[in-house]
Amino acid sequence: MRKYVIAGNWKMNNTPAQTKELINEMKPLVAGASCEVVLCVPFVDIAAAVEAAKGSDIKIGAENIHWAESGAFTGEISGDMLKAAGAEYVIIGHSERRQYFGETDDTVNARLKAAIAAGLTPIVCVGETLEQREKNITVETVAMQTKIAFRDISTADAKNTVIAYEPVWAIGTGKTATDEQADEVNGAIRNVIAEIYGKDVADSIVIQYGGSMNAKNAEGLLAKEHIDGGLIGGASLKAQDFAVIVNAAK
Repeated sequence: MRKYVIAGNWKMNNTPAQTKELINEMKPLVAGASCEVVLCVPFVDIAAAVEAAKGSDIKIGAENIHWAESGAFTGEISGDMLKAAGAEYVIIGHSERRQYFGETDDTVNARLKAAIAAGLTPIVCVGETLEQREKNITVETVAMQTKIAFRDISTADAKNTVIAYEPVWAIGTGKTATDEQADEVNGAIRNVIAEIYGKDVADSIVIQYGGSMNAKNAEGLLAKEHIDGGLIGGASLKAQDFAVIVNAAK
């Protein structure tokens, strides 16, 4: 049985004070959850989030990581820094990083290696644009992204990595893939992992859906065979909505 992982991606939202307030509101609502609950927050909020989450089952993560351990990379954050701040998870290759900040499949691979080296659990994002879906190359696109992301990653490390399928056309647009569309692509990603690592790894790896999952559609999406949780954007900024999603992951 694969575990469900429900991870919030706060993006560029919330000050440290707001972080504490929101997590304190969330804690009783997600207590006793049957899934892993993660909040990936801006760098400046990590310490406040870790402090606020104490005594709960909420894990804290970051939204990005640099591939180098240290060096002349102004504005970047290393894996060791994240680990020291108390982060346990990190998002890698989110579509907004690819779209706005020049992230590529190769840099996703480099960041994945850095996260593994630092002892963080990576959440690796893959997904197609609207143009790619309309050209009927969704499966080919996510397969290529997945293969490059996992280049030179060992079987043991792959098992401990989370993958998030997030169709770019559904990020922040309010549009969502149907339950069947999401499950089909997640299944295709699982097939790629099986090609690389074998069926046992493919059957055990957690593959989330990350395209505008919300309180209204979470139950249907999470009921699908290949959807093992969600990478939640806007709904993770609302305690009640996030709790509904967490509690749907049974």
